Formats: sequence, C-alpha cells, structure tokens
Amino acid sequence: MNETLSAVLALCRARLAEAGLADAATDARVLVAGLLDLSPTELLLRSDRIVDAADRARIEAALARRIAREPVHRILGARDFYGVRLTLSPETLEPRPDTEILVEAMLLPARQLIARKGSARLLDLGTGTGAIALALLKEIPELQAVGVDLSSGALETARRNADLNDVAERFSTVESRWFDRLVGRFDIIVSNPPYITRDVIAELDPDVRRYDPILALDGGPDGLDAYRAIAGGIDNFLEEDGWIGLEIGFDQKQTVTALFSDAGYTLTDAFRDYGGQDRVLVFTRKNP
Repeated sequence: MNETLSAVLALCRARLAEAGLADAATDARVLVAGLLDLSPTELLLRSDRIVDAADRARIEAALARRIAREPVHRILGARDFYGVRLTLSPETLEPRPDTEILVEAMLLPARQLIARKGSARLLDLGTGTGAIALALLKEIPELQAVGVDLSSGALETARRNADLNDVAERFSTVESRWFDRLVGRFDIIVSNPPYITRDVIAELDPDVRRYDPILALDGGPDGLDAYRAIAGGIDNFLEEDGWIGLEIGFDQKQTVTALFSDAGYTLTDAFRDYGGQDRVLVFTRKNP
C-alpha cells in the first residue's frame, strides 16, 4: 500500500528511535529528503505526496543501514561542507561541521597574502575528501592547492570532488606520507590530521569506529604522531611569511603548541568549536 510522505517520515522516526539513535527525527528527515531529492522546504510542503513502492524500498534499505549505525551521509554518499558538495568513500573521513572552523580561520591569512603577492599556494596534509582545500579554493579564486594523502582512494575522491565543485584546474594531489614526496614551498599549510589516542578508538561511537578509516583516526599512542611529523618537516615547505592551520583534539592545545614552539613557530590564534572546545590552532614563524 502506498503511503504519504508524512506517514513514511513518521515511521522512519519511530524505527530509528526504537533502535536507540539519539537524533532519530533529524536522521529521518535527512535520509528521506536525500533519497527523494527534496529540499528541507519541499519535505514540509509536499507532505501529502504519495511515496511509491520503489522509493519505499530504497528508504527501507537506507533505514536498515542507519540502524546498523552507518552514518546518514555515508548512506547518501555525499554531504555539504562550507559551500562545497563532497562525495564520500570508504577511504575518507566524513567531514564534520567543526572542521569548517579551520576554513574560517584561514580565510583572512590567505586574503592578506594574496593582497601582497597576487596569488598563494596552499598545502592540505591528509586531504581526504579534499574538504578544507576545496572550500578555500571555492572562496578564494587566486588560490592554488595541493592535497596530500597516503590513501590513493582518498585522493581519487578528492579529485572527483574538485571536478564536482569546478576547482579542478587549481587543485592537484600527491600520494605521500606527509612531506615525503613533496617538492616546493607553500604560503599556507593546513591539516586535520588523525589525533585520536590509539587505545581510545575502540571506545568511539559505532558511527565513527565502524565507518571512518582507521588511517584518518589513529594518532598513535598519545594522539600526537601526526603533529610531530608535521612540526618536524614543515620548515622546508613553508614560505618565510607563511601560515599554518591545524585542527586538534579538545585536550591537545598545550601539547601541540609546545611541539610547534620547539620547531620555531608561534601560536597566533586559537579557535573553539561549536561545543566550546579547543579545535583550531594557527601558527606563524617566530621572529628571528
């Protein structure tokens, strides 16, 4: 029997809530809207639309995946991030809204550099979907970017996303562990590296530990392996007047600041996430 959109939504909410999902109503709305290619407004205005058997079957399959704790946007295959549309793959971390704070933090430094130089080069270490680099490219036409990742699958996804967002001509990729295969210097270096302490990963929410790649999560025994690698190698790749922007774990501000201070960099700004936790650090070279 065919049902109205509002009835299907109510059923989805109930099924997800029964499965113990904390935000069942939002998950139901996003899933159904995405599967039926409806905007949030259309979802409300067309509540009496009849959902046919084929669409109902697709919704049922998606519900089963969400009940198994697969994240909503992985089921849909894409998500929006700071004005860009990003496809996802098993090799990529799903970008979080808090990472948009890193994009915001680097807009002013990038524009200041471009005002002086006319253009700027950006390096995104551990680019994944390309989220940070592509969002900045979309905002700043004079910017060129290189995305680095150890995963060839992640780089394929990043290139696909560059095409999708019409910035492919200004975006290139390098398969490398941090700086190992890089050449040249950059005006801005950004990274949202793996920063979760290894023995905590097993305790993460199932949405994260089952579906985000371990390569993008595991920060080593103390969560700082990536920051050590970046701080230890960055000097040969950052321009003298360059900027560094890093996402960090909520309890890592002091330790990451100390690592970069020892490497010759000073903390120029720090930003909190939407929950009030330390999340983004910005560095420049110390004055001689």
